[in-house]
Amino acid sequence: MSTPTVVEAYRECERITREQARNFAWGIRLLPGPKRAALSAVYAVARRIDDIGDGTLPAEHKVKLLAEARAAATAPHEHTSDPVYAALDDAARHFPIPLDAFGELVDGCEMDVRGRHYETLDDLVEYCRCVAGSIGRLSLGVFDPPLRADQRRRASELADALGVALQLTNILRDVREDLGNERIYLPAADLRLFGCEIKARPDGDLDPQGGALAELIRFEAARAHGWYDRGLDLLDLLDRRSGACCAAMAGIYRELLTRISARPAAIMRGRESLPTKQKVQVALRALGPGGRRHG
Repeated sequence: MSTPTVVEAYRECERITREQARNFAWGIRLLPGPKRAALSAVYAVARRIDDIGDGTLPAEHKVKLLAEARAAATAPHEHTSDPVYAALDDAARHFPIPLDAFGELVDGCEMDVRGRHYETLDDLVEYCRCVAGSIGRLSLGVFDPPLRADQRRRASELADALGVALQLTNILRDVREDLGNERIYLPAADLRLFGCEIKARPDGDLDPQGGALAELIRFEAARAHGWYDRGLDLLDLLDRRSGACCAAMAGIYRELLTRISARPAAIMRGRESLPTKQKVQVALRALGPGGRRHG
């Protein structure tokens, strides 16, 4: 297989991002060219890892492929015949991207493959940090703000928290779909607290159980809002364009979380999403004065 040029490699990653990122693409567009290309490479690799975990192959085959993906993502210079890893390798040469964080993403996908059970919030947060906090820290490497060592540590913690917020939003959005894939992420302790369970009715919709499930969803949404409140302090440590990118991505997900909290019955029937017009508005606000904090 011939080695792609750097231009070809980035073009492929940007195609993947444009076609599959949906919510993330709005924020990535706000970055200057080199950072936009680098973050597209990060996304394309992460997407490849996620697709292995979410695919239909037998579990043992998934584990093997995830091990191969871990090796390639953490040492992309050894896999430059693949355009996705060629782009990541180039990006890592220009930005301090913490490639080891891809290993944490693989850890989270392995939890899915092995059918991990989440008893407590702490258990779930561990998973969220693996699959989404890792992406926050990888993105921070691309943003590369000029910070002191202590500020950089704080920025990494805040990027991790913002990743947790986004993943909790994903979990609430996809609760019905995940049940169909025999995955339940909401902590068992919380289900017991509200006296309900995640189960489907004969028509395929989730059983509201007399309103108990809606109350649980609102409870979990309030928790996720708390993670946004903390994680969005990251914006104060970023340059304007990186901050706008981060604010747009987080803002779209936070708007989605607000919709879920206001209409929990909607996610019992299917996946909730924001209309494109509203995503554009969030992205534009992120560029304006004072818009970074609120998306």
